[in-house]
Amino acid sequence: MEENTFATSAYIANSPEIVFNYLCSLENLNDWTLYSRMIEKIDDQTWLGTASGYQNNLYYHVRPIENASFRGIEWHCGFEYQKYFQVYPVLLFPPEYIEPGTEEKGVYFHWLSFIDPKRRTPMIMQGIETVHTSECRSLKAILERQAGQTQAISGRYRIETDTIYVNAPVELGFEYLKDLRNMDDWAHLLRAKGKINPTQGTFLDEYDQIVEVEFISHDLNNYYLIEQNFFYPQQNFMQRCPTLLVPCFYAFGDDDAQGFIQHRITFWPIGQSFSHGKLQIQDYGAESMNIKRLLEAKAGNTDSFAKGMSYQLESPSPSLASV
Repeated sequence: MEENTFATSAYIANSPEIVFNYLCSLENLNDWTLYSRMIEKIDDQTWLGTASGYQNNLYYHVRPIENASFRGIEWHCGFEYQKYFQVYPVLLFPPEYIEPGTEEKGVYFHWLSFIDPKRRTPMIMQGIETVHTSECRSLKAILERQAGQTQAISGRYRIETDTIYVNAPVELGFEYLKDLRNMDDWAHLLRAKGKINPTQGTFLDEYDQIVEVEFISHDLNNYYLIEQNFFYPQQNFMQRCPTLLVPCFYAFGDDDAQGFIQHRITFWPIGQSFSHGKLQIQDYGAESMNIKRLLEAKAGNTDSFAKGMSYQLESPSPSLASV
């Protein structure tokens, strides 16, 4: 898994609209985070505040994300106003998106963090899982309490993710991955059945079951989203995998960072297993390694694959004086 990213998720028993509006207000960070406290309002979407991960104040900025399927936000942080080196995308999935026709209410909250390798400290990397997981629990409790709940409410699904670094231009990755005709190259468990068009087509799975696949692409200004939808008509079963492609220069606030992060989001029913579609997160991971291999070769970066799944800072070349 990519070592510069961390994701945490939770089911929240409150409406997507209320959760979205709550997250859009930076002042609410005072209530549910470990130590992000807003001190001074700079503009309608920016505050100066304290931070738990640094011994410095930070500027906090929020940007809404919206599309037809679900909503979300981005939090941005940095030491200087409008110069942000941390980005935290948050996506809010209604249960209907995960399981069409479900009667479940509430929303599935997914929070993705990118940690810049140049600025991170050992404490930040050692503590981020503890802090963000606990903060996520705090957020869930506040919003569920506002909805009249007196204890934590369990959702029907859990979110698992597959994240990998690809040393290729994000535009190359987006153009390749949004085109369904290329899926035969990287998805080893599916085979095309008849003519495939760029966004829709019929495939056979590993048991020769029919799968109708649709890709829906979104340009989110600084990165891309591809909704990968796999529908089994004979079983009336839908499996979704929204996939983010985030260029490293944006994820890490570093103009010198090359390539992009592919982050795939998957949904699994609690207490039961699937009998169709992807049966385990490793099925997505195998596809991601194939995607990395193919795209890095297209970009001429054939040495990158052997270095692993994570973005790495390039070691400086030795100077003549040190030789």
